[in-house]
Amino acid sequence: MAELRGVSKTYGAVAALDRVDLALAPGQLTALLGPNGAGKTTVVRLMLGTCRPSAGKVWLFGADPSTREARQRVGAMLQLGRVPETLTPREHLRLFRSYYEDPRPMDDLFAVTGISGIADRRFGHLSGGQRQRVLFAATLCGNPHLLFLDEPTVGLDIEARHLFWDAIRQLVSDGRSVLLTTHYLEEADALADRVVVLQRGHIVADGSPADIKQRVAGRQFRCITSVDPDRIRQLPAVQSVRTEGGALVILTSDAEGVARYLLSHDQRLSGLEITGIDLEQAFVELTGKPEGAAARA
Repeated sequence: MAELRGVSKTYGAVAALDRVDLALAPGQLTALLGPNGAGKTTVVRLMLGTCRPSAGKVWLFGADPSTREARQRVGAMLQLGRVPETLTPREHLRLFRSYYEDPRPMDDLFAVTGISGIADRRFGHLSGGQRQRVLFAATLCGNPHLLFLDEPTVGLDIEARHLFWDAIRQLVSDGRSVLLTTHYLEEADALADRVVVLQRGHIVADGSPADIKQRVAGRQFRCITSVDPDRIRQLPAVQSVRTEGGALVILTSDAEGVARYLLSHDQRLSGLEITGIDLEQAFVELTGKPEGAAARA
């Protein structure tokens, strides 16, 4: 669908990407994650043909991304997307559909995105979540084979977000390919077939959500203890220790062994919890960035 091969991109003295290889497969949703400045937006811009690599090659459907033939097969929902405030969703979609040789039927766009009830309201009178759904509908106007979705569920409530997820899953099951950037890591965990983590212009992890979570220590151990965190860090099975809300949060591949150690050194240990690793915790361990840092870069 789209491919970067040995791609580097610099802006003056700043290297946004450094010899990156990345290919998107049909019928697959790839979540592109990374902290601010990691290079996510640069990857999207290169694949869309809105900027050129400093080195390496970029293909979109085997062609130059800037060609009309390649762009006709792509839909992009970007955070900077805007609609004139005085247009209605119906008017906006009618205009967008006119750009394509074989546009998706209007009724289908309404059904997939759930905007039939607001189709004739002025865009300026819509809520943030309603605007997001209109922008999603515009992304689908050309019946794209490849979609770029940049923070698509910002402003949506939980119910609307899950409806949006269902629509994305249906597109992927129909053979479409999706590149998703999101700071909702549970969204990436729920939707992605593949997760790619960028850090300082390099890919530091690439695999299924389960693969990414297995890259870090297998379980999270949380407790309130008087044991010095530095002593815990020296245990061979411990990957990291941090303080959170008065408790210690420990990532380890041997939670039971750590528990025995702490209980033998602190008879007043309390608040003991042992859980599995989620994608957000894996992201923090891979990038060293806190929750929310996977937003735009």
